[in-house]
Amino acid sequence: MNETNIMEMEEVEQGKMLLKMKKNIYLFTKRIIDIIGGLVGCVALIPLTIIIKVVSICNKDFKSIFFTQERIGLNGKKIKIYKYRSMVPNAEQVLEELMESDPKIKEEYLTNKKLENDPRITKIGNIIRKCSIDEFPQFINVLIGNMTIVGPRPYLPREKVDMGKYYDYVITCKPGITGLWQVSGRSDVSFNHRLKL
Repeated sequence: MNETNIMEMEEVEQGKMLLKMKKNIYLFTKRIIDIIGGLVGCVALIPLTIIIKVVSICNKDFKSIFFTQERIGLNGKKIKIYKYRSMVPNAEQVLEELMESDPKIKEEYLTNKKLENDPRITKIGNIIRKCSIDEFPQFINVLIGNMTIVGPRPYLPREKVDMGKYYDYVITCKPGITGLWQVSGRSDVSFNHRLKL
């Protein structure tokens, strides 16, 4: 091996080390921002939670205002995310019953992974969804470290098959509270377009 080849190999190795260092600095900085944002978000959760609980009790809903759900995280690992409950407590069971009794509802849900006029949404749920605060408790996930402030939507495990080729791309980063999909139309965006975003 001549001197030129050795110098080229050294340059390649230095380039790799520089890239790795830049990536580590980026990830460290992003995590610091997430921790600060997570702390601020968790502090804001306190008065918000009190208000939502009081309104729920006034509407004779005495169940927990929080809702946890399993989602797909970084590298395909299952994570538990936190949300304010915007639907009836047994929403999954009600969805199954709705899909069994109405083929149009089943088709809409299987196509879009959501229902436009979802009868499972509560009165307070309607308000917190319109104000986009139902996902505010995910600041807890950001603080824990299994979510980030900006990233792709956290998908449900049952959506993995429908994600197709996009699955491998989506799991390369942590899911986020907000991202391109959330600011590009959210409910008006189809499932496939959401994946592309």
